[in-house]
Parts: sequence; C-alpha cells; structure tokens
Amino acid sequence: MLLLLKEKLLETLRAVLPLFAVVSLLQLTMIGASTATIIDLATGAVLIVAGMVLLFTGVDYGILPMGRYVGAALPEKGSISLIVAVAFALGFATTLAEPDVLVLANQVNRFMSDISRQTILYSIAVGVAAFTGIAMARIVLGFSLRGLLTFAYGAMLALSFFAPAQFIPLAYDAGSVTTGVLTAPIVISIAIGLSSVLVGRSAVADGFGLLGFASIGPIFAMMAIGILLR
Repeated sequence: MLLLLKEKLLETLRAVLPLFAVVSLLQLTMIGASTATIIDLATGAVLIVAGMVLLFTGVDYGILPMGRYVGAALPEKGSISLIVAVAFALGFATTLAEPDVLVLANQVNRFMSDISRQTILYSIAVGVAAFTGIAMARIVLGFSLRGLLTFAYGAMLALSFFAPAQFIPLAYDAGSVTTGVLTAPIVISIAIGLSSVLVGRSAVADGFGLLGFASIGPIFAMMAIGILLR
C-alpha cells in the first residue's frame, strides 16, 4: 500500500506542478495577485494533490480489481440478460457519482430554468447505463464494434438536426463528462474481466472502445429530452 501511495504521489505531482506553475505565473505577471492569494492557491494545490493521490490509490487498490472479478464471474451464470443488467446497474450508479457529471448538472441548472438538475443527472446516467449494457452484450455475442459505432454515431449526428439548438452543445458535453475517474475504470475493468474468460477473445480488442460507445448514450438522452421539451 505504501509503495502504491508513493507511486501515485509522484504521478500526481508530475501532473499538478506544471499547472500550478503556469497559474502562479499568470497570477503574478498578469493579475498582480497578492501574497495571500498565492498562498491560497498553493493550499488548494496541496489539497488537490492529497485528494488525487487517495482517489487514484483507491481506484487501483479496490475498484479495478473489483471490476475484473465481477466481469470474470458473470459468464459463469450463463445469462446474457444478467450481464446486461449488471452492466446497466453499474453504469447507472457510477455515473451518478461521477464528479464531472455532477459539475455539469449543477452548472446547467444555473442557466436553464426549463430542465432540473435531477433530470440532467438521471438522463445522463440512464444513457451511459443503456449503452454500457449494449457494449457488454456485444462482447458476449461477438458482433463488430466498428459497425456498432458507425450506426450509433450516424444516428447521433442525424438526431442533431432535429434537437433544439440549445440542447446540442449540452448533449455533446454530457457525453464527454461521463468518461471520468469513476466510470472509466469500472467500465473498462469489467469489460476486460468479461473478455478474459471468453474463449478466443482479446482483452485489447473487446475490453477497450466501450467508453467511446457508452458516451453516446448521454448525447442521445439529452437531445431526446430537448425534442420532448420543445
């Protein structure tokens, strides 16, 4: 555990220190920030580093192994419906807890009075969950991810011509925020665990590409809500 914490600390410092340096330089040269402001910035950076270290350690120590174990155990039940249901439930639950999704829902709620925070949050979660379930079914049944992505992206682009203009940028942002620090490791680890126990399957070919597909779900969901509210 201590070795993992040290590794994550070094990774986090390499990621955060350049950002802190650039922001501090801008504060000093362009804004002329006071010493107190720089101290506040440094304190925030320390808290960010501490939080990221604990978060990434938790992901590697608990979430990734859990996902692989669950994914590997699902085929033993002999039910595609169960695999899809578990994928749906995990996709839904993790999206509700995804920090990026919560930030988007809170920000949109400030500027759009015709749609509530809960509607945004649960619509994104259902979209991710539904497409995660489809993606897991694809691994079991073995049909082409290329064809699935082609059809899904084509339908998504077509729907963009019918959705209200103010919902289109929101929909595409809703798709991008779902590939965050919780959803990504859980979905990928379950897919890798699932593909690892299926005969003749590749963890690389079947375990990846799912996030790009799952992120289409929220785009569909938000544009559909826009059409309904029109």
